[in-house]
Amino acid sequence: MPSNTTKKEISFTSEVRVRFAETDPLGIVWHGNYIQYFEDGREAFGRHHGISYLDQKDHNFSTPIVKSSCEHKLPLSYGDVATIKTTYVDSQAAKMIFKYEIFNPKGAVVCTGETVQVFVELGGELSLVIPKFFAKWKKKVGLLDE
Repeated sequence: MPSNTTKKEISFTSEVRVRFAETDPLGIVWHGNYIQYFEDGREAFGRHHGISYLDQKDHNFSTPIVKSSCEHKLPLSYGDVATIKTTYVDSQAAKMIFKYEIFNPKGAVVCTGETVQVFVELGGELSLVIPKFFAKWKKKVGLLDE
């Protein structure tokens, strides 16, 4: 009997090199820059999976962040190449939830986090239902069966 369970998460892994300007006087990444790394991962995810900010704009939407969280485990230093795993977590609501894991060059988790974004029509109206283009994308990537 075939399983009718739906895939609930998709992810993409990207890399970022820690820039000098992102570090404190000790050469350690300042804590606020991890949110920027989340955005780097989210943008790479969007380009890879066909749901980038420009794709959203083409459909007259933006997706501002309404919630973010970040938990620091270990530091990154100037020159490190960090790996960012960005995972889209499916929701039936009109929002996008992403989880992040950032790894140091040795593969240890240095930071985890989450962001929540909502759909806003360009011009300011909050969408309370999933936009048609987003439902079409979810179907294309296997998150919707219908």
